[in-house]
Amino acid sequence: MKVFGRIIKGIGGFYYVHDGKTVYECKARGIFRNISRKPLPGDIVEIETFSDGCANITDICERKSELIRPACANAEKALLFFAVKDPEPDFLLIDKLTIYYKSRGLSVIPVFNKSDLASAETFGSIEKMYRGTGFRPIFISVKNRVNIDLAKDMIKGGLTVISGPSGAGKSSFINLISPEADMMTGEISEKLGRGRHTTRHSQLFHVGDETYIMDTPGFTAFELPGIKPAELKDYYPEFELYESKCRFPDCVHIGERDCAVKDAVSDGELSRVRYENYRLLYNDTIKANKYV
Repeated sequence: MKVFGRIIKGIGGFYYVHDGKTVYECKARGIFRNISRKPLPGDIVEIETFSDGCANITDICERKSELIRPACANAEKALLFFAVKDPEPDFLLIDKLTIYYKSRGLSVIPVFNKSDLASAETFGSIEKMYRGTGFRPIFISVKNRVNIDLAKDMIKGGLTVISGPSGAGKSSFINLISPEADMMTGEISEKLGRGRHTTRHSQLFHVGDETYIMDTPGFTAFELPGIKPAELKDYYPEFELYESKCRFPDCVHIGERDCAVKDAVSDGELSRVRYENYRLLYNDTIKANKYV
């Protein structure tokens, strides 16, 4: 019997395929090794099942997207999962992840957990930071069950990748929206001020209504791949409103005179944090492309 489903996990040469109701343990046919096509979590595949309970992956459907980190296929959205406090949000890492996922064609949803630990002033400063960016941060509390339904609505349909540092509450969030995940949660290390890595491999969890979420190993560092210096400003959409007023049409808003973007930062109209992140990342892309 032939069945179509989505790969939710791959471990030790076995792939686990979910067809919406049942999970099948499968082996990939040798032909994929011969043509260097490795099945990835998120792949839509055709499998052949046998009466003895065994199953083989016989075909991989064309991918809509492919990510390197995490290694997965057909993701449509990225949920950037950070805490407002404990650990403090790393806004440079948020920008790096935003640029990476948007360059791969995914829509980005920034979520800040532990809202019960933050003040209204903190919420306001984060909301102001992302004004004009095209996406609105969501503040939730897994502990107090605040805005969980709103976050679930944002990821409804398709595959969403959830990324962020250890200790922000990713595993607890997934346990809450998909109890069958039964994931091990970590605690913040008092000595290091960050979380222990609790996810060892990438895997998908079925949330319902053809909705999947992919948890990934927690990390605190991320290098931005494959972005050219001149392209970087396009990932800061809040600059666009001011760019027509820059003296030079090809202004990259770093060292040029009469730059309306820099003036907007000085006047408090654009986030200084976001702009300083942009400057750091621009210098990084210069170095990365120096010998390309």
